[in-house]
Amino acid sequence: MVADHKEASKKEENEKNDNILTSTRTVIKDALDKLGYPDEVYELLKDSLRILKVRIPVRMDDGSIKVFTGYRAQHNDAVGPTKGGVRFHPNVNEDEVNALAIWMSIKAGIVDLPYGGGKGGIICDPREMSFRELESLSRGYIRAISQFVGPTKDIPAPDVFTNSQIMAWMMDEYSRIDEFNNPGFITGKPIVLGGSHGRESATAKGVTICIEEAARKRELDLKGSRIVVQGFGNAGSFLAKFLHEAGAKVVGISDAYGALHDPEGLDIDYLLDRRDSFGTVTTLFHNTISNKELLELDCDILVPAAIGNQITADNAHKIKAGIIVEAANGPTTMEATKILNERGKLLVPDVLASSGGITVSYFEWVQNNQGYYWTEEEVEERLHEVMTKSFDTIYHTAQTRRVNMRLAAYMVGVRKMAEASRYRGWV
Repeated sequence: MVADHKEASKKEENEKNDNILTSTRTVIKDALDKLGYPDEVYELLKDSLRILKVRIPVRMDDGSIKVFTGYRAQHNDAVGPTKGGVRFHPNVNEDEVNALAIWMSIKAGIVDLPYGGGKGGIICDPREMSFRELESLSRGYIRAISQFVGPTKDIPAPDVFTNSQIMAWMMDEYSRIDEFNNPGFITGKPIVLGGSHGRESATAKGVTICIEEAARKRELDLKGSRIVVQGFGNAGSFLAKFLHEAGAKVVGISDAYGALHDPEGLDIDYLLDRRDSFGTVTTLFHNTISNKELLELDCDILVPAAIGNQITADNAHKIKAGIIVEAANGPTTMEATKILNERGKLLVPDVLASSGGITVSYFEWVQNNQGYYWTEEEVEERLHEVMTKSFDTIYHTAQTRRVNMRLAAYMVGVRKMAEASRYRGWV
């Protein structure tokens, strides 16, 4: 029975990742066709140029040796070095890393950075590992991929279940191997080790800017508007805080165990004080609702900031929000995107909305290369400039080309890579 359950879970996870990769390729193909590129450009961009699989032996606290599997994908480096996070998660696999590297390329193109996309991951559950075990695993991963990465090759960053401390261990290990202090090798570091102000909250700040721009396009006053945020982890909690401070009513939030709803607006400061390190807070309350009910609440703006495939063909007809801004990776399926577009909803896609992270990572890399560091105000000002310009470009593309915002974002995001590959003579 247990074996059957594990097999079913594995099959479900494989189908999910296949959907991520398949849907990503489908939108890239549509974008390239709209732009008039030949099939060979799609053949080049539909997969990562390189995917490295590594094995990492770690001595555990009980004295045993456990061997972990890790990956690093580099999608396309025609524009410049590849860039993307490293996630520690039990469901990491090659297809997921491949698809996420492609997404990072699209994001870099959208915000016009001199990067291609990269992504890495290790199959593990950091919630069940000690601090010492995590340090050994982090250092072992860098030893395994050290010849594959670097400040002019491929630049890692934090992702799911990784943070500035893990980036610090990785930077230190790379500096030992390189025999040179090289902070530009990795981003998302602590500020004392060359990190940038604003990096931790960059993704949420970028989403907030997109929400402001979307509200402006729909002539909606953000102050007093009703907003639902699905997810209360790093991005979701910062996002709820920023929106609350902007005068919006955050009427719903959720975590993995349920959701909270108050039509008059939740006390976000109180919830932030009570949440644990994994973003869990709903277990402290009795009158919770389900995540399914949360998505269908009456509100002006809905922000899926949790996991993928939350808005589907089954519930897209029930979404009441006029604006949906994707803070999570792939929260809306292709079928649901079509339904929402036909219903006149303004859907701001993940590759645009969540590109604040890679933008401030770029700022960190630039500061490391210069040896000159900016204030938090300077970082926020530059981020605002990049995000508003990118939003306007994609919105204009969607309007003039008569396509939805997701396809418009891919059209903008893929063009730079396609042109760079063409000039290099690859296609």
